[in-house]
Amino acid sequence: MHERDVTWDSSRGEAAGSAGSVALENRDGTAVLRVDGALDLALAPKLRRLAERAAQLQPTMLVIDLTGVTFLASAGMAELIRAHRGPTASAPLRVVASGRITLRPLELTRLADELAIYPSLSDALVP
Repeated sequence: MHERDVTWDSSRGEAAGSAGSVALENRDGTAVLRVDGALDLALAPKLRRLAERAAQLQPTMLVIDLTGVTFLASAGMAELIRAHRGPTASAPLRVVASGRITLRPLELTRLADELAIYPSLSDALVP
């Protein structure tokens, strides 16, 4: 699989592949990563790269929106933990997850106890 060229300016970035996509938006100092498709071994590196780019923006908060995720694998959950407490974790992390596909794996692995989980993007964006 070939990664599509990443388009970047000061406020947006995107990485896409056949398995899904990750897009970065800068919303008034909050970096929002929207993930669509299967967050698995194929898409997880793209999430990592854009999370690292988001950290370079020095946001006041990082939000990872999993609303469009169709499958959440362990590789995807590992990237959530990396964004939360890894070497580039420069801002508080909030994760948008609701429903069986995303919330259930986070609960079963007890990551929901460590991560700040919100049911919608609008809830996660409230200071």
